[in-house]
Amino acid sequence: MDEVARQPLKLTAFDTEDLAILSAHMQDATLLVGDISYLPRQRKLAFLANRFDWQGAVAGDGGYRRHRCGLQVNRVFEVKYAHVRRDNPEAVLSLLAILFHPGPEAPGGVIEFAFSGGGALRANVECIEVALDDLGLSWETPRKPDHADAASKD
Repeated sequence: MDEVARQPLKLTAFDTEDLAILSAHMQDATLLVGDISYLPRQRKLAFLANRFDWQGAVAGDGGYRRHRCGLQVNRVFEVKYAHVRRDNPEAVLSLLAILFHPGPEAPGGVIEFAFSGGGALRANVECIEVALDDLGLSWETPRKPDHADAASKD
């Protein structure tokens, strides 16, 4: 694996285009419900996840990897969950996408984390301000996530 692929990922999103790039890097990340924290006084949503290294997989650097990362959403007014077992901190979620739904007053809206199985976490935000940081820990994984079944159902 070359040095570029080993560099920790550090991304910040301030608009929908940035958020789409961040979402692509976070697609198929896994996380535990217990690793999600909403800090209302700080107006912050944060969680730890294990993101799949899509960039390395596409580049064919040999093998597949996951990276431990932290994701932080700032300027959050409220967080709502849909079909997420908050009473089970060990429940595993698989992230499909991070979406932005504009609100009635720009630049505010809702940042939605869509999970497989129909679960979602929605953060009502003043504006888009999201940061993703790899935390240094990475490991090989035997499988690449596959969406062929989902695509064939459309």
